[in-house]
Formats: sequence, structure tokens, C-alpha cells
Amino acid sequence: MTAIQDIPLRGRATPNRPLADLTWLRVGGPADWLIQPADADDLAMFLAALAPDVPVFPMGVGSNLIVRDGGIAGVVIRLGRGFNAIMIDGDLVTAGAAALDAHVAIKAAEAGRDLTFLRTIPGSVGGALRMNAGCYGRYVADHFVSARVIHRDGRAETLGQGDIGFAYRQTDLPPDSIVTEVTFHAPAGDPEALASLMADQIAKRDATQPTKDRSAGSTFRNPAGFSSTGRADDTHELKAWKVIDQAGMRGATRGGAQMSVMHSNFLINAGDATAEDLESLGEEVRKRVFETQGIALEWEIMRVGRNRRD
Repeated sequence: MTAIQDIPLRGRATPNRPLADLTWLRVGGPADWLIQPADADDLAMFLAALAPDVPVFPMGVGSNLIVRDGGIAGVVIRLGRGFNAIMIDGDLVTAGAAALDAHVAIKAAEAGRDLTFLRTIPGSVGGALRMNAGCYGRYVADHFVSARVIHRDGRAETLGQGDIGFAYRQTDLPPDSIVTEVTFHAPAGDPEALASLMADQIAKRDATQPTKDRSAGSTFRNPAGFSSTGRADDTHELKAWKVIDQAGMRGATRGGAQMSVMHSNFLINAGDATAEDLESLGEEVRKRVFETQGIALEWEIMRVGRNRRD
């Protein structure tokens, strides 16, 4: 097979590329190769030419990710400007996988279409689909129409509503398939009312979450699939932040890592944390919660790559 450096990519191929500056937590070692394709055809060509035994990891904007200190083996695919268009046609909103969730919500609202649940979700559309992201009782699955995906062998495919299995904070998309575009159904709404709603959501988020700290969003899934809906009848039973509090881990630290004092389900880089600091503190939280309450918290943040000692 053709060596990576000899594949005629129109985009950019960078060997041994540090990834810390591409993640919200600002930690992690290098990718063996960072590939930034020019467009979907460029990506398909590259994957078809890539030796099948080379691992591929699709990376969004790094908002929900710990890259371990030893970096990532093989190829990291990161989509850029060729994948961030947002198009609106009636009640359908089609967004490139690199488009930020917040931008999609804002542009849809300006056109009188309601995807406001995306406004406070960090990250990009490809990651939102892969994780079935949601907020205020609405999830990507509720609005999903179709997605364009390029598989590991370079084959492009359109997946419809019956082709993806959605669950709480996850889907069954193959981990090395690359989402390039997602189409949502967006109900009608008044642009001014939608803008006001999103402003309220932002204010509430900023008042309750450490948005100015280096974090990766919620660290652990809510136990038993419970979610914060924002509705009046929502309860706080079995919320991750609550069981973390009950285990005495709010504000806990390890190295430069800390469980936020403001919101105990946010793992933050409070200084010069390593990926090992962050992941080890998270595992200590899981251990303490299990010991005190018999609940096995599941990571919501993805952890990938090699430990420094590997």
C-alpha cells in the first residue's frame, strides 16, 4: 500500500502532530499523523488508499476528549472548513460535521427553525451525532433525518433514520467511520422567541457550569440514563453531580486536575494538568462513588491514545 506521505491528499498531512492545543482540556501527546482533508472526496480518496491495518480516529473540536500523554497511534482525521457549511431548506437543516453545534442552532433560529437544544452543547455536529448529544429533554435522535458517512475503506454512504441505533449519549456508528454531514428536522419557531430562549439557556449554563475553565463538559453520564431535562417535574435523583458530592469529591484534586467546585461533574485542568492527572482523578471519583453508594459511573468524556509509559 502507498505510504501515508505519498497519498496525493489535497488537504494537509502532518506527522507527529501535537494534539494538546486541539483539545479543550489542553492535554495529550501527538498523533502519528494528523490528516485534514480538503473535502469529502479528498477524505474518501485518502481512506481508500490508506493501508487497512492503520488505525483511524476521527477527531472533532476536542470538546469531549482526553488524549492520553503518549498520543494517538495511526491517523487522526480532523475536518475543517470544507465541512462546516450550514444549509436550510424548509424544515430541514443540513450541517457539515465540522460546524459548531451553537452555530447551527443560531443560524436555524434566524431562519425560524428550532434547534435551540444544540445552543449550549459544546462541540461540532459530527460529535453531536456520534454521541446522540442532548439538552433540556431533546436529543439529536429526536431531530435526525440522515447523515453522510465515509467508512474506513473510503466508501461513502447516506444513513437514514433506521440505519443508526441511538441510545443515551451514544450511537452504534463504527468508531472509525467519519461523519461528514448531518440533516436535521427543525420545527418552526419565531426567530425572536428562539433567540430569547437561547439567551436564557446561555445565562443559566454560565451561572451553573465552569464555562471559563478548561473542561470537557460533563465528565460522567448520569446513572441509569437519567438526564437533566430542565422541566419543572425533573428530579435530581441519580444525577452524576449529586453522587459525586455524596462521595465527598467536589473540589477533589490530583496534580493539576480538579473536580470543579462550581459543578462537581466537570473535570477541569486547573493549571498544568497532564492527561494522566485528569484520567486518574476521574477514576478516583468512580472508585469513591462505587465504594460509598454502589454506583458505577460511566465516563462521558472519551479517553483515547497511549499512556506515556506504553
